[in-house]
Amino acid sequence: MHFARSLTLMLAATLGLAATPAAVAQDYPQRPIRLLIPNQAGSSVDTLGRIFANTFSQVAGQQMVVDNRGGAGGLIGMEIGKDALPDGYTLVSASTAAMVIGPHLHKKLPFDPLKDYAFISLFGNTPNILVVNPSLPVKSVKELIEFNKSRGGKANMASAGVGSQSHLAGVMFMNLAKSEALHVPYKGGGASVAAVVSGESQWTITPAPAVAGLIKGGKLRAVAHSLPGKTALLGDMPAIAETVPGYQYGGWNGLLAPVKTPRPILNKVRDLLVKTTQNAEFKAGFERQMTEVTTNTPEEFRKFVEAEIKAMGPVVKAAGLQPF
Repeated sequence: MHFARSLTLMLAATLGLAATPAAVAQDYPQRPIRLLIPNQAGSSVDTLGRIFANTFSQVAGQQMVVDNRGGAGGLIGMEIGKDALPDGYTLVSASTAAMVIGPHLHKKLPFDPLKDYAFISLFGNTPNILVVNPSLPVKSVKELIEFNKSRGGKANMASAGVGSQSHLAGVMFMNLAKSEALHVPYKGGGASVAAVVSGESQWTITPAPAVAGLIKGGKLRAVAHSLPGKTALLGDMPAIAETVPGYQYGGWNGLLAPVKTPRPILNKVRDLLVKTTQNAEFKAGFERQMTEVTTNTPEEFRKFVEAEIKAMGPVVKAAGLQPF
């Protein structure tokens, strides 16, 4: 009888332990959540991440605190996220630089983009915008190609640095358009955009959030975007692909967690993410940043990143970049 009672208690304890993650998830979140953004404050990824964090805080009933950990092309922040406690209270706002470009530029990444994180969902799809200094006689992609030719390939194409999204977007454009320009790398997206505004460089292809305000203020001229076709998000702005067939190079934002985060908590986080993306204030904020609101399943998100990594290989090769 004593043995049977002990066995019953052991089974009850085991079942209780098995139910713990689900029970914890029901009350999640009970304290502030840290959102790691592996980019500098003021970057386009940071801007979108903060819009997301503000609305997520309202939906979740707990503050989501942004923690910028820029540097090394996003590798520092991604490594911190990988090693964080897997309890749902540290999440990562991931994007193209570290997850997709990083694997092609570094022989030894401090993380595996496909194995070291639990995928939750995308929450934004960001076009790049081809912008020029307003003083240039360029109002179309065709005219930019002609302008580059008139300068003998010496027009300055600004980028946020060697291997950055703006660098590779420009390389892809020049290869497909058979148009030459002089690549001028700057220290970050802010500096490269400022160089086009001042006229030091003539053009760049950069994430829409980085230039949305400058376009509206007349300090930059938007020529075309990098999505495959026209979108209501950008009104009558043409796609680069309308003139340069095959051109498509956008960015994205998605939510990750440390890989061992319990599934019930991940499910709760995703539910909160979906509610966040349905919020009218959130949608308006992303629209102001020329970014599409989007969600997908964890498995779809993983497959998306895997495909993006594969597609980036030829672009990095065309840029002449070697892993270090």
